[in-house]
Amino acid sequence: MAQVEIFSVKSMIKHFKKQWPIIGIMVILLVVASYLVKFGRKVIQEPDFNVVIDGEGIKLKDIHFTQNDLTKGLEWVLDAKEVKSSLDKNTIIFQDFHLKLKPQNRPFIKFKGNEGVYTRKSGEINLWGELEGYSEDGYRFITERVLFNEKTGFLTTNKPVKISGPFFTVTGKGLYVDLKKERLKISSDVTAILNKESL
Repeated sequence: MAQVEIFSVKSMIKHFKKQWPIIGIMVILLVVASYLVKFGRKVIQEPDFNVVIDGEGIKLKDIHFTQNDLTKGLEWVLDAKEVKSSLDKNTIIFQDFHLKLKPQNRPFIKFKGNEGVYTRKSGEINLWGELEGYSEDGYRFITERVLFNEKTGFLTTNKPVKISGPFFTVTGKGLYVDLKKERLKISSDVTAILNKESL
């Protein structure tokens, strides 16, 4: 009887050695599966609050966004440190941004500022906070606030503005720019300084 027991133990050890690779793979799979289950629970229990805002919409960090609509003849590119989107995706709020407006076959304009709001339905982009603009053809302007309508291509403000270029510097109050036709108008209190050296 004892001999039979010894024989069966030996045969079990031999059988175990033959099956060891399969058992090892099964153990690894069980460990991986248990890790995935735990990880899945952690994601569900602890959502990233930098991405989801309690029922108000989506919040993203360091975003790069391009809007290109050939029917409007305009492309714009937004880079921002933070972007919030409403649940209906109609309103986008962005902070610490760079915005590039590229009218078709016209010089582009770049803006940088503190805050902005884009409303899809109206096609309006409101920009404000230490706002600076640069054009591809060498002009720079500074103002407190600007409203851009992507449907019309009009850029407007009723705030004081300073525009400087290769040949002149102009200050005044109120600004109207038609990006498609490259027309610019300052509404009031206009002072112009010519750069004689450039002329």
